[in-house]
Amino acid sequence: MIHIPEHVQNLIPYKAGKPIEELSRERGITQIVKLASNENPLGPSPKAVEAIRNNLLKLHRYTDPSAYTLVNAIAGKLKKRPGQIVTCSGSDSLLQYIITAFSIENDEIITSEGTFSGWYVNANKYGRKSHYVPLKNYHLNLDAIADTINSKTRIIYLANPNNPTGTMFTKHEFEIFMSRIPDYVLVVLDEAYTIYAQSYPGYIDGLNYDLENLIVLRTLSKTYGLAGLRIGFAVAQEYLITELYKVKLPFEPNYLAHVAAIAALDDEEFLHKTVHLNDLSLKRMKSRFDELGIEYVPTYANFYLLLLPSENFVNEFNNECLNRGLILRPVNTIGIKNGIRINSGTKDETEFAMDIIGKVYSSLMEKYNAGIEL
Repeated sequence: MIHIPEHVQNLIPYKAGKPIEELSRERGITQIVKLASNENPLGPSPKAVEAIRNNLLKLHRYTDPSAYTLVNAIAGKLKKRPGQIVTCSGSDSLLQYIITAFSIENDEIITSEGTFSGWYVNANKYGRKSHYVPLKNYHLNLDAIADTINSKTRIIYLANPNNPTGTMFTKHEFEIFMSRIPDYVLVVLDEAYTIYAQSYPGYIDGLNYDLENLIVLRTLSKTYGLAGLRIGFAVAQEYLITELYKVKLPFEPNYLAHVAAIAALDDEEFLHKTVHLNDLSLKRMKSRFDELGIEYVPTYANFYLLLLPSENFVNEFNNECLNRGLILRPVNTIGIKNGIRINSGTKDETEFAMDIIGKVYSSLMEKYNAGIEL
């Protein structure tokens, strides 16, 4: 029998939001709204779709390993040097390459409890010793993270805004934090939701810092609606990007992801519509949650984290929503036992979700308040 390393045996496969097709098969439901995976409810950028159509007959060609055209498009948009950028198949790929390139066995890494599950998956996959610092009022506790650093620490992962809590730390808080970080510790700043947060006072744009121990991650999955193509990129000093190129797969992202991303980056109208729709949807959700008395964490992203009375309540709430065709995302696997996440939607999706949540929550609260075990 093949030997399986213990750390691999102990891994739990990543569990994504339930696919629409799966729910339809399981429960025979035809009307389904999925607000579980922070996807763009508008769909993909129309310019990206057009670019894909125009390049379908080139699928027999390998992708340029340097992603020259895409990298230069990103560099031009962000006013960075091309040598400061590497593209990959989404943030998950970038995270595993960062761990591979900048840490070895017995090194230690630090992040927060209740943050992006993709970091946990990759850290565990490579058998790194991880320190998980508790959240402070659903925010990343930067002071406690800095206090956890020791001589074996090599990487710190921070998501801002944080997923799944939607909270953010400010420019001032980040600068104080970075002043405490030793030169030998790499800070990974994941800004997947930056477009939603950048209008808030105090928001930090990591691209404004050219530090030797900082890598900033961005993705086109959310605002540009390209989640199905899996494309993201990292920005850092050139010596760090050089090392990432050594460990990344040579032909990722795929060809269609390349051409779609280049076109999407030029679609400012779509970006504006995305942010506007998100604002409208979250405003409606907040109003309804307040009416129902549902506790939630104030958000700077494109989702809300709802805080329900207990983990059992979350499980029952989620199951009843699924029965009615609404897919949400429980977050108990990353340490927030009583939390469930919902992302913004179209007007119709949002109303569908608010109607179902209102009915399910009210029904369950009657049982909960009556002392009936859920």
